[in-house]
Amino acid sequence: MPRKPSITKKSTETKGGEQAVPVNAKRSQILQGALTVFLEYGYKGTSMDRVAEEAGVSKQTIYSHFEDKERLFHELVEHLSGSLFPEQGDQTKLFDLEPEAFLIRISQLFFEQMDRWEYKSFFRVVVAESGRFPELAQLYVRRAVEPGLGVLVSYFEKHPELALQDAEVTARIFRGSLASFALVQDILQGKRLVPMSRERFISGLVETVLNSYERKPS
Repeated sequence: MPRKPSITKKSTETKGGEQAVPVNAKRSQILQGALTVFLEYGYKGTSMDRVAEEAGVSKQTIYSHFEDKERLFHELVEHLSGSLFPEQGDQTKLFDLEPEAFLIRISQLFFEQMDRWEYKSFFRVVVAESGRFPELAQLYVRRAVEPGLGVLVSYFEKHPELALQDAEVTARIFRGSLASFALVQDILQGKRLVPMSRERFISGLVETVLNSYERKPS
């Protein structure tokens, strides 16, 4: 049986028919309900009434936090993609790593995020709805893909000894390879037909990227 998506634990204290929780916890409560509904009904089939019922709040409460369904969806993308790449402080530590260690760690962070059930399920919703609602897919790309590419490009540009012909192209190849592996293995059930361990894939990908160009002396 699939796990129920969870953003934060709901309060059990009630007041006037609704849970009496702090503002931030109330937003999380709404997001948790919205995530469940989006996963079950998709974007088009999701209504504020359904979200309110699932979250255990009134529709008026939802509108006091989110102006419309699009904004609610936007907030979910923000939440689910927020930990895909490290915060600025952690980026500084990452940037101190040697290229091989850096790329391995970036790969691990990517797969750690993809292992989150709610993130993987939400990704399916974005893909399924991208044809009818391209703006949703564009939002996902802006929030979940562009920041990761930026981290890679910044690192590559700080390491001229790698002698990369085009830092952005290399970043896209690396990020795209991770996404393709996750899509085929985890979303399309490829691990049953074309199995390969993540460790082997990461090792081969990093070696391919680092050995593709003639190194310059550092």
